[in-house]
Amino acid sequence: MESFLSAVLGELMTRSINFIINKCFNPPVIAVEDSLQRALLRAEVIIEEAMGIHITNQAMRQLLGMLIDAMHRGYYTLDTFRYEPQYAEDAKDQAVSHFVFLSKLNSATGPYFSRTSARNMGPLREALGRLTSVIVDVDELVVFLMSYPRLHRQPYSMHILLGNCMFGRQMEVEHVINFLLHKQPHGSEGLEVLPIIGPARIGKSTLVAHVCKDERIRDHFSKLLFLHDHEFTDDKLAFREGCGMKDQNSVSKSNMGKGLLVVLELAGDLNEDAWNKLYHACKQCVPSGCKIIITSRSDKVVKLGTTQPLTLKYLSHEAYWYFFKTLTFGSIDPETHPRLTQLAMEIARMQSGSLNGAYITSSLLRDNFDIHFWCKVLSFLRGFVQNYLSKFGENPFDLLNQNRPVQLGRMAVPSEVFMICHQYQRSSQEEVPEIRIQDVIYGCVKTRGKFEALVWRSQIPPYYSYVHTCEIRELKTTGAKRKRSMKGGNKS
Repeated sequence: MESFLSAVLGELMTRSINFIINKCFNPPVIAVEDSLQRALLRAEVIIEEAMGIHITNQAMRQLLGMLIDAMHRGYYTLDTFRYEPQYAEDAKDQAVSHFVFLSKLNSATGPYFSRTSARNMGPLREALGRLTSVIVDVDELVVFLMSYPRLHRQPYSMHILLGNCMFGRQMEVEHVINFLLHKQPHGSEGLEVLPIIGPARIGKSTLVAHVCKDERIRDHFSKLLFLHDHEFTDDKLAFREGCGMKDQNSVSKSNMGKGLLVVLELAGDLNEDAWNKLYHACKQCVPSGCKIIITSRSDKVVKLGTTQPLTLKYLSHEAYWYFFKTLTFGSIDPETHPRLTQLAMEIARMQSGSLNGAYITSSLLRDNFDIHFWCKVLSFLRGFVQNYLSKFGENPFDLLNQNRPVQLGRMAVPSEVFMICHQYQRSSQEEVPEIRIQDVIYGCVKTRGKFEALVWRSQIPPYYSYVHTCEIRELKTTGAKRKRSMKGGNKS
């Protein structure tokens, strides 16, 4: 019965899409916009349904990934068309353009005050064509999804779901799980190794911890063991003594005798001698059913893999906007606040894809749901980003992503310089600072010298708290120097 209903729904969906395409041959602006909105809702239904199913077919995962990407691009294009200011495009002075933007923003009327311009129809039509094409491709996927086992999942709203899962990494999670559950051919003696590579703070450890918490993985392996750089290079590897490494995950007695999963986290270069020792120790202790995951910033570990490496990349601009918008507005419909949505798009662009920045700023904006405050935040961010670019030629949020020192400002206390010296993470068992980073940047926290500030607490494994080592200095003004030089000139 379910397969029959799925087939009927798939046929109706295909006919609806064809009808939309035929009607959109030369449609007005409002028709294309509404068609894209309906296609995006249809894509969300398919994606949400697929997220509750364990898909083992790699081609289907790739097709689903294409649909997710097309959905993010579609929402970004639609929101840009609806909320992007068109009235300041021809302004030569950026400062004048900014003030025009704010004044127009406060006086704008109507739900979508930039939709009247027809010259941006090209991107809108392109996004609609791309999305409908992918939906047609996944038409059969809707039917096949019913044949896959469903995963137990609570019905969350999207903003709550994003706070409790890895956004944009669903396909990567399933890729790792399929690798771990894959059974080696009978008689195979080699260990299977999966390298996961990517830049710092992109989520390699979080991805692995998320996978290891999955019940399918915990039922499949009798031990889940973790090694870090300092343990891995130590000649006294605890693993050599009866396979007694640190076991950070307890499993039931019924799983004893099953496989062993070793997770190796590398921050520096690979020590090949230590790797050889670990590899041979794993073979001796668990002749079969042992798998190894290596996470590293360096692509040198690719040669150790027995399968294609998994490379993690930063979120696209479109995916980042979807993420930021969902966190910022929560259960509030952004369409009911078009002027705030326009400001949110500008603020998101300033942050250069920083996930920490998304969590900090979205929390701040939610707590201060006021257009004047949001305008103030945008003006502040735009000012120090442009100032940093003019002085150093780099976006400060790019430096934060690389854990490099950054000099910022304070919105409420412009006479002080705020430095972020170092970033690190603490486990859920460790204490965290009481001072929040958003209260330092945007609030009136009174402190001087060096101190620690809490960035945010992750709600997903491994439940890290992210902390910054900071310093506040008084801004040196040139007025005092000029007075001294003038006095010196008068004396002479």
